[in-house]
Amino acid sequence: MSKKPFYITTPIYYPSGNPHIGHCYTTVACDSIARYRRMQGYDVMFLTGTDEHGLKIEQKAAEAGITPKEYVDGIVAQFQKLWKYMNISYDRYIRTTDDYHVESVQKIFKALYDKGYIYKGEYSGKYCTPCESFWTDSQLDENGCCPECHRPVTFAKEEAYFMKMAPFADRIEKLLTETDYLQPKTRATELVNNFIKPGLEDLCVSRTTFKWGIPVTFDEGHVVYVWIDALSNYITALGYLNSAYNDFDKFWPADVHMVAKDIMRFHAIIWPAMLMALDIPLPKHLAIHGWITMNGEKMSKSLGNVVDPFVLGERYGCDAIRYHILREMALGADSSFSNEIMINRINSDLANGFGNLVSRTVAMADKYFGGTLPEDRLEADIDKDFISVVTALRDSVDKSIDETKIKSALEDIFKVVDRANKYIDETEPWKLGKNEADSPRLASVLYNLLEAIRIVSTLLSPFMPSTMPQVWEQIGASAEDTTYENADKFGVLPMNVTVHKGAILFPRIDVDKEIEELNAIIKKNMDAAQAKLSAEEKGESAPAEPITLAPEITIDDFAKVEIRVAKVTACEKVKKSDKLLCLQLDDGMGGRQVVSGIAQYYAPEDLIGKKIQLIANLKPVKLRGVDSNGMICAADTPDGVKVIFVDDSIPVGSKIR
Repeated sequence: MSKKPFYITTPIYYPSGNPHIGHCYTTVACDSIARYRRMQGYDVMFLTGTDEHGLKIEQKAAEAGITPKEYVDGIVAQFQKLWKYMNISYDRYIRTTDDYHVESVQKIFKALYDKGYIYKGEYSGKYCTPCESFWTDSQLDENGCCPECHRPVTFAKEEAYFMKMAPFADRIEKLLTETDYLQPKTRATELVNNFIKPGLEDLCVSRTTFKWGIPVTFDEGHVVYVWIDALSNYITALGYLNSAYNDFDKFWPADVHMVAKDIMRFHAIIWPAMLMALDIPLPKHLAIHGWITMNGEKMSKSLGNVVDPFVLGERYGCDAIRYHILREMALGADSSFSNEIMINRINSDLANGFGNLVSRTVAMADKYFGGTLPEDRLEADIDKDFISVVTALRDSVDKSIDETKIKSALEDIFKVVDRANKYIDETEPWKLGKNEADSPRLASVLYNLLEAIRIVSTLLSPFMPSTMPQVWEQIGASAEDTTYENADKFGVLPMNVTVHKGAILFPRIDVDKEIEELNAIIKKNMDAAQAKLSAEEKGESAPAEPITLAPEITIDDFAKVEIRVAKVTACEKVKKSDKLLCLQLDDGMGGRQVVSGIAQYYAPEDLIGKKIQLIANLKPVKLRGVDSNGMICAADTPDGVKVIFVDDSIPVGSKIR
């Protein structure tokens, strides 16, 4: 029996700077939905990517003295590294510089022209380069700036092509007001009142004042407007008008587009108009979410209020960060980020709530029964209510996923976590453990808790995919036990299940100390951004970040450190660690194993075959129970940790001096 297809997309990200935590919500949310649908048995296509054309990219590349393609290649690598670190399970990654996409966009533009929807004219008006958006005077904010990013706009006048929008106005208004295409509905009303009721103006769809874009095939000097280029990715990635893929008939129309509110106009008005003009079915659902804000402002590199997800992940683990941003964002609303909110959420929900539930239950099973529950049971009336609450959870999570309300899904899951912790207090297993006659009742209580943990962790696994396998190992659950089909059933674990005590899933965080340290990091970012802004306003180069040195050493001290060239022959992640990689090295001396905390910056395959600098005479240690015989050299950079690679012509074992 064939699986039902399910197609979900993020917007393709504009690589004008390195990614930060504000970029993560849409992709993590879509990843969670995609994982949940796969768990339900759907044939999922999850698409993300990067939107790489436009004036801003051309300008930034010129400032850096490199080509636009070289510029975007570097930024795209950072996005892909972040998605790998955040455990994003996309099925396809599209870049708008991909040849097949360029081919399709040119054909789409020509088709719209041949149908009479595109005509040639002259653009004269206001343009926001950071947003790549055209605006009329009436649409600007009270300061005459871009209504989205509130930065200054420029006057633009150039020959251009335009797309007729009026023919689609009535249909788009009905789409937004009379269907469930866009959620939340308040956003639909906002779009209709601001853009359609005043009269839907024709859209400028080509540019001639810069070159970094997809050329219009029938008019030299014109490049396709970046939003026509970018929006087309949702169908070009499936093979529409190209031979790279052949998935269009299977997956289109998309089941879910998810975007932030600042680009909803393009997805709710321009994209439907393009599809209507091409006689292509419309997507089924457009979910609009807010921004992750800090101090009431959208996170922005230029403001310095960004939080590096690699730094956060290194401190708390990838899944804790995934959980926090998903748990805080209600559909359609902004989510306020602060160190205190994040740490308190991790402590309350993950450490004190779910993590404590797992550790208490496993510890009691180990203490009272040596880890293996006996098969004798004694049920009580209180168990029935508890079991009914747990087995009803899957239906409520299903409903929230259907409505793209991830915050609601997580709230329902953690209500059951709270109920399970309350069940422990109600049944008092520590008292039952004092009397051997109560052993059957104690076994029932612990079994019910293990079953509740199994169901909760199964339903949590799409949201926190790295941690839940550790939970399953601790509670003695197999892969067959933790399927979607078993997530509404009780009594799946064997009656004589064996638990395995493991590491604490979510260590409790010292709130005051952690807030102080994170605030120092953010202040450093904001000071650097302000210094850069001040320098730019004065026409100066941005001041270099001050470098401080450790205390002086003598040549004799340095001579004690032996650095050798080694080659990575094999590499893998250390089990139960988000931070550590285990590297096998050819060091010219018979080989050795080194453990390094760079898993959030490099995948194992990124390192195999590379030559590195090895501190060869470092005293051996054990990290997470794994032997480490030395340390590889790496540098701290604004973009994270970078391993220092060695020219391949230098033999392994060579001493560095």
